[in-house]
Amino acid sequence: MTLGALVALPGRAVAAMPAHGVGSREDLPLPFHLLLIGAGLALVVSFVALGALWKQPRLRREDGRLLPMSLALALDSAAVRGLFVIASLAIAGWTLVALVLGKDNANNPVPSVVYVWLWVGLAFISMVFGGIWRLVNPVRWLHRGILAALRIEKDFALAEYRLGYWPAASGLLAFAWLELIAPNNADLPVLRIAILGYLVVSLMLAMAFGEPYLRRGDPFTAWSSLYGTLSPLGRRADRRWVFRTPLHGPLELDAAPGLLAVTSVMLGTTAYDGFSGETRWYSFVQSSSLPARLWETGALVTFSLIVAASLSAAAILSARLAGVSVRGVATAFAPSLIPIAAGYLIAHYWSLWVWEGTNGLAKMSDPLGTGANWLGTASISPSASLIAPGLVAGIQVVAIITGHVLGVVAAHERAVSLFPRRAAVLGQVPLLVLMVGYTVGGLTLLFSS
Repeated sequence: MTLGALVALPGRAVAAMPAHGVGSREDLPLPFHLLLIGAGLALVVSFVALGALWKQPRLRREDGRLLPMSLALALDSAAVRGLFVIASLAIAGWTLVALVLGKDNANNPVPSVVYVWLWVGLAFISMVFGGIWRLVNPVRWLHRGILAALRIEKDFALAEYRLGYWPAASGLLAFAWLELIAPNNADLPVLRIAILGYLVVSLMLAMAFGEPYLRRGDPFTAWSSLYGTLSPLGRRADRRWVFRTPLHGPLELDAAPGLLAVTSVMLGTTAYDGFSGETRWYSFVQSSSLPARLWETGALVTFSLIVAASLSAAAILSARLAGVSVRGVATAFAPSLIPIAAGYLIAHYWSLWVWEGTNGLAKMSDPLGTGANWLGTASISPSASLIAPGLVAGIQVVAIITGHVLGVVAAHERAVSLFPRRAAVLGQVPLLVLMVGYTVGGLTLLFSS
């Protein structure tokens, strides 16, 4: 069973569907070259408007419209939070039952939970409600349970945690390799090894570094928290809940070690997923004398390195044009990659989420593969209208362009905060060129057919 065979389409037993959707150039409302020109112009116009109208920092921690008191109290309620934790632990336990005791066939829900719910669904939910994985992470509660059983304080740690996002970047890259490249990656033996390995490593690091590792170093917590910065729900400086723009969160991130690395992996791995479906690349890999997975692994890592290197080069050049120190400037601009990565993620995985996410819920009703319907969801089926080619193409275009426009605004806000006012606009030109390049590249990968 392969990952590509996860999706069952109407009228077929099992059919492969690209993870990045079903849009093509024929589905676009206008010729592709006009789309590229229009997307580039949208970024340039945004840049010019920002330079003329946005000449000093505007996004502050005090911003935001207060949530209704009842909603704010619910978000902080121990009972509500406890329900989310219980639901997360129940899903984790149910999935483990299917992993250990279920049948290794296309009806087993574990691949859907791991590759669709945990990867795509968690990111989508976090963009709406914030970084919820920090609260509901089953590893966190397993770690706390072990400490409680041993009668050890919950803040116990053998060493101070100083690795920042580096373990998260490595973990996300490893997960992307498992999802996109690893052989037989939807087979239960492979998933058992991967999940057991993740649990063992996570618990060892949590025991060594304590809760600080789980807050920043855990790959799925970082994944959820960074995408969660785009949520309209947030806390202002006085810790009260507010509605705010999608840019407040990313620009409030601390310049922690590995921030550029993890954001580059978030964007680079999704870009590689689109590239891996290119016919010319696939033909080259298959005809090479070297193992295909060696080429694929190299390309996966290279895409992440290209993102990090290109942003670093543009940020350093911007700093030099503005006449300021280049130290730490690349990390300072790293949050501007988050809305871009979110746009790519939505564009690539919308169809996978709405289709296989629903199928996964149906499969969860029969974790042992006995034909049971324990949850009453076995008859649920996704709507084909949600993956209509025209709709998917429209979502892809809007997601890519919106993500890049937000990236331009985030970079501008950071620039006017870091650079002298007289040089802020000039200093952003390299970053604008980079954003246009990302936009053209992303649309080309999506609509290469």
